[in-house]
Amino acid sequence: MKSSQSLPDTPPDRYRGWHWVTTLWPYLMEYRWRVMAALLCLVAAKLASVSMPFLLKYQVDHLSSVDKQGIAPADWWLWFPLGLLLAYGAVRFLNVFMGEVRDLLFGRVTERAMRRMALKVFEHLHTLSLEFHLNRQTGALQRDIERGTNGISFLLRFMIFNIIPTFLELFLVIGLLLANYPPVFGIITAVAVVAYVAYSVKVTEWRTHYVREANRMDSTTHARALDSLLNYETVKYFTAERREAEAYDSALAQWEQARRMNRFSLFSLNSGQALIVSVAMGSMLLFAAYYVLIGRMTLGDFTLVNAFMFQLFVPLNFLGFVYREIKASMANIERMFELLDEQSAVKDNGTEPLHIRKGEVVFNNLQFAYQPERPILKGLSLTLEAGKTLAVVGASGAGKSTLTKLLFRFYDAQQGDILIDGQAIQSVPQQQLRQVLGIVPQDTVLFNDTLKNNLLYARPQATDAELTDVIRMAHLQKLVNECPAGMETVVGERGLKLSGGEKQRIAIARMLLKRPAIMVFDEATSSLDSHTERGIMAEIREVSRGHTALIIAHRLSTVVDADAIAVIDDGQVVEQGTHQQLLAGGGAYAALWQAQQQSDGVEQTDAEEK
Repeated sequence: MKSSQSLPDTPPDRYRGWHWVTTLWPYLMEYRWRVMAALLCLVAAKLASVSMPFLLKYQVDHLSSVDKQGIAPADWWLWFPLGLLLAYGAVRFLNVFMGEVRDLLFGRVTERAMRRMALKVFEHLHTLSLEFHLNRQTGALQRDIERGTNGISFLLRFMIFNIIPTFLELFLVIGLLLANYPPVFGIITAVAVVAYVAYSVKVTEWRTHYVREANRMDSTTHARALDSLLNYETVKYFTAERREAEAYDSALAQWEQARRMNRFSLFSLNSGQALIVSVAMGSMLLFAAYYVLIGRMTLGDFTLVNAFMFQLFVPLNFLGFVYREIKASMANIERMFELLDEQSAVKDNGTEPLHIRKGEVVFNNLQFAYQPERPILKGLSLTLEAGKTLAVVGASGAGKSTLTKLLFRFYDAQQGDILIDGQAIQSVPQQQLRQVLGIVPQDTVLFNDTLKNNLLYARPQATDAELTDVIRMAHLQKLVNECPAGMETVVGERGLKLSGGEKQRIAIARMLLKRPAIMVFDEATSSLDSHTERGIMAEIREVSRGHTALIIAHRLSTVVDADAIAVIDDGQVVEQGTHQQLLAGGGAYAALWQAQQQSDGVEQTDAEEK
């Protein structure tokens, strides 16, 4: 797997071509009749567009002949130019109208493709391992997806409705000029088009580097701002507003420099394109005027050539803009396609159905390291008996919480197995595995939604009666009763409107609503005060009674009632037994117990003195 710390600044070569076409093609074919109808409208609009200069030519020639022949106003021939004028207006309306119908038909295709791609990326991100998400920047990731989906919209619409029709019109105009007028007009047009396209492609390729750099710095500044705002309280605690502003300004300065180079490259591109167009238009007007003077062309022909030039070079000039934006859009979606290329470090290849009979969990000879040079678990073996509560204790960094991550398959051990009722967890689908596991984490993070919806996240189809039961079991009635909005109370970003104990009770209620076969409590009280901790642990003992439960704990006083206690040190189980057995053994557990009792005694004395 490639590093997930950040996506590379320079994307693989395959992203610089038309890789996106093969990715989006199935979405286009989903509404193939709309695409075909839109293309027919496009062709009709271009045919109308090409016919307008001819109608204009005949109008000018007929009006000139009327003036020269002195035809009376009542002469019926005057109706012929009037018909041409009406036809010109009708054709111009048809040109615009068919374009609008084309956009209406194709809009659904574009929006559906954007929706499907955004959903595809979103679903893919949820399949990636915890390692990727721990290293990613949320703001930058969000920005990359946003720009990528917008880039898809631009690519689809302008590739099909601007580049293709512009070249169609170019071929039609060059062919008509060669067929009806001296070859110099067709030659000038062809040379100008080739020069314009070649120059645009060359310079745009050069400036795409600056577009990518500007996008990268845009994502960086966005991520920096979001990270600072999410940590608003920490910034205030350390009066770091000035430092945050300076760091943000430093990122903005790099973004400004990238934008400045981007703008300079755009100036070079626009100036060169304007020069090519101006030389070509001036040359054609000179030749057209010369042929009128020598009598080989009429004023209507002069008008036709002039109209064709404007009609041709205006979209050609716009084509330059479209090509630039297409390259910019391709740069925008490069990172989104790279996200789709990211592979999870934990493969979900299990195909066997998970059968829970008793709920026994066995950790067998686990060896694991987040980084190869720093092993965490060193041949750890442990059994969590069905229907029993096993507490895992030890010093910080001993590897206790790593067991939880391995059990949920956020990571896979380098060696060893985890078995549930004899089945290796790698052999079953991850979704089935996590459906039978429930957890109260150390840091409960809630959605910025109502209390009710945060509870229902565990099981959306749960009834009100079931909600009432888990609220009672988790002792949440007081919180619900004290809030004016009751269950409709919004808990705030990450649940910050609630206390630590209230969030932990919500986590317990949510786990109970899930009805898991195996319960995990990962240092669920480590951040709470002693009084709240005792209350939460009493609730944990109550709800886990008779269930298979794994309690990861730092404070030994919270797990004295566990059926078994395992002491982990340096990635291995060094002792195992009940609280009384381990105290009687006088080993590592007894030493930890004595140290914590002394620490608690000092804290209590200090509190009494205060």
